[in-house]
Amino acid sequence: MMRIRLASLAMLLATVIGSGSLRAQSADSGFVSDADSPRDCSRLVASGNPDYPPYLWVARDGETLKGAAAEFIKRVGEIAGVEIDVIYSGNWGRVQQHMRDGTIDLIAGAFLTLPRLDYMDYFYPAFQGTRTVIWTRDNLDLRYREWSDLVGIDGLTVINNSFGQAFDTYARHNLTIREVPSLEQGLQMLSLGRTEYLIYEEFPGKAVAVHENINNIRSYETPVSTENLYLTMSHSSECNTGDLRGRVSRAVFDLVSRGVMTELLEASVQEWGEQTN
Repeated sequence: MMRIRLASLAMLLATVIGSGSLRAQSADSGFVSDADSPRDCSRLVASGNPDYPPYLWVARDGETLKGAAAEFIKRVGEIAGVEIDVIYSGNWGRVQQHMRDGTIDLIAGAFLTLPRLDYMDYFYPAFQGTRTVIWTRDNLDLRYREWSDLVGIDGLTVINNSFGQAFDTYARHNLTIREVPSLEQGLQMLSLGRTEYLIYEEFPGKAVAVHENINNIRSYETPVSTENLYLTMSHSSECNTGDLRGRVSRAVFDLVSRGVMTELLEASVQEWGEQTN
């Protein structure tokens, strides 16, 4: 299945970027640049965390992403004068690797962390604020009020997720947190009592719990962190120029100033429910 998905991704990228600009190399290694052919930067490739409703999720075609963040970045492209295709390019870890090597140009939603500054640029302002919370079973009270309340308790999160630089650093040195491939798996394990708590964002956690018919969990009001989601661009993208970054930044500012994400989130919550119910 992974080889089929990567093959589909290769075909889509070839179509989006044009003949000779990127070519498929192998299912394991991804894609390599062809330096002999100039890149057509009127069309860009974006991706993001596919396990992130209502911001992002995999469309029925299995090749593209839908959701509020996908629609937002497309509108950014319209204002900036470029077409942006939002594709499914694997799990969140693979998406980040594709940003490192320049296989994709943009990410439609990422938190700001120091390691990520090494391979991608952030567009300001942030297009959405999020709350990360502690999820636990409804019959268990961890009495969570601050990070230190989690010391000595086994927890879960989704692989390659960040919840802000400050918490990531604290967790690495003080907490015991295992990683699982998907939010669905993490919520199921929590529901079955295979972990004491799960760390994840409030809005996506609620959406997936409803979809998975998990109703014996709850979240704490006190957030682990309150972070912002940004659009980002790969340092390795051939289209990463000052002119394009300026146009994209102005487009982001315009859409944020008009509160566009509010209406996009409302529409995406409804669409997610209709697609999964």
